[in-house]
Order: sequence, then C-alpha cells, then structure tokens
Amino acid sequence: MDKKYPAAYLFFSVAAMGAVILVSNELVQHPVQGVILGIDFSEVLTWGAFTYPVAFLVTDTTNRIFGARSARRVVAIGFAMGVGLTIVAALVVASGVSRATELSIWQALFYDPEALAMLRTAVASGSAYLVAQLLDIKVFDLLREKAWWKAPTASSLLGSVIDTAIFFSLAFAGTGLPWVTWAIGDFCAKLLMIALLLYPFKLLVRFYPRSLEVTT
Repeated sequence: MDKKYPAAYLFFSVAAMGAVILVSNELVQHPVQGVILGIDFSEVLTWGAFTYPVAFLVTDTTNRIFGARSARRVVAIGFAMGVGLTIVAALVVASGVSRATELSIWQALFYDPEALAMLRTAVASGSAYLVAQLLDIKVFDLLREKAWWKAPTASSLLGSVIDTAIFFSLAFAGTGLPWVTWAIGDFCAKLLMIALLLYPFKLLVRFYPRSLEVTT
C-alpha cells in the first residue's frame, strides 16, 4: 500500500529527476577523452553514463518508502520537466542561430547541428526514460519483499538495458558516430554506478522515514 508523502519530498525528488535528465542529456553528447591501455575512451564512453543512474536511485527510493504509485508520479512529472527543459535549451540555441541568420527559430532548430542534436536527444531520452523507469518500478515492486539489495539491483539493471538500447539507437543511429560502442561502454559504466549507488539507497531508505517521524 502506498504511503502519503510530503510535498517537500515530491519537490526534491522531481527536481532531482529533472536535473538528472537535463544534465545527462547534455553529458551524453560529450565522449570521455583519453586513451588507456590502447583503449580510446572517446569511442566507447560518454559522461552521461555516470549521471543517469541517479534517476534509478530517485525512483527506487521513492518506491521503497512510498510505494509504486508514488514512484510513477515522480517519474511522470520528472519526465515532463526533464524533456521540457531540454527542448527549451534547444530552442535557446536555435534562437541564437536565428538572430545570426535569416532563418526563423523553427528553421534554425532543424538547421543548426547543435540544436538538432539537442532536440533528437530530448526525444530519445524521453522515450527511453519513460519505458525504462516504468519497467524499473514494476520489477522493483515484484521483488519488494526480497533482500533489500535485490529489488534496486535487478530493477536498475533491467531498466539500464532498455534505456541504453532505446536511447542510443534513437539518438545516434545514422549519424556516423560510434553509437554502438558508446552504448556498450555506457552500459558497463552504468553497472558500476548501480553498484556504487546501492549504499546511498540503503542510507536513504533507513534514515528518511525517521526524519518524517521527527517532523510530524
């Protein structure tokens, strides 16, 4: 059964989700630079892989404390906020191009490579995010009664598989960029982040309900 959550938590979780999506949408367009042991990381990894898994932390924490219905609400609002902010950012870039040319903002949006990349990223990110997060919530709910680490691990793992496949195929297929190796490299980085975020998840689940008892 879902618990009623305070407005402050809703604001924090939605703000965190929106920020994660916006930042990740930008960072995923920037490959990691450097060569180690002959591996050129610019061809196998983007910076977005290190920020996006935080979205699963927000969703899973909400799901554990307040239930699946509340988690879906956070996902829906975060989706609208994150994708909306990314589209606004693309329009800002297009506006600058429009002022420097004779193109309208809408023409510049599809003419300027940076603005077009941001728009395509927003569509890809929104699609991948919504499917992956709803799957995450479903899997987490099924494993809710298991050991504390099983639900967030399994749900985040499966969600990351779906998110990575949908996002990179929609955002970069046909661009000539090494999106397949990016997808593989980013997924491996997400696995690392999922493991690292287990302890913060445990702390949030353990101490946040106590803070509610103190403030009520």
